[in-house]
Amino acid sequence: MSRPAVHPVEAAPMTIEAPRVRMKDFQGMPGTTGGLFLRLCQFVFAVVSLCVMTTTLDFPSVTAFCYLVAAVGLQSVWSLSLAIADIYCLSVRRSFRHVGVISLFAIGDGVTSTLTFAAACASAGITVLVGNDLDKCNVNHCTRFMSATAMAFLSWFAVSPSFLLNYWSLASR
Repeated sequence: MSRPAVHPVEAAPMTIEAPRVRMKDFQGMPGTTGGLFLRLCQFVFAVVSLCVMTTTLDFPSVTAFCYLVAAVGLQSVWSLSLAIADIYCLSVRRSFRHVGVISLFAIGDGVTSTLTFAAACASAGITVLVGNDLDKCNVNHCTRFMSATAMAFLSWFAVSPSFLLNYWSLASR
């Protein structure tokens, strides 16, 4: 008659590590349809602001308007490039999870949103000065300047959630 052999087995260590939980992809984060929608809104508002401002002949005479053209030009290029990246992520059904990519997006969104907001504020100040204080709207293109400034503010409103979600995603790692 044979008997089973019993061999001593070492117990597993008693350290319990909590499993890492991945953060859910919220709409508006890179690689989601909400993120693509925000990027396209940023791009459209920045391009409309750029086109309206550059179609006026006397915008180069005011430094704030030149700054607005430069800021929304940078914003439109940045938003278009990230919209293309979002389209790629959606087509291959993956999302951005690499810390380096998310930090690049957060820094880029922070810089472009700050530049766009500062340019929109400066242009709004000059528009109010020309329109209300100097009463020179009949000589200048005040409605075009106001429209371009409003589109720049709308572009900034669209980039702010992108920046906050990217920064939150980066900070939660």
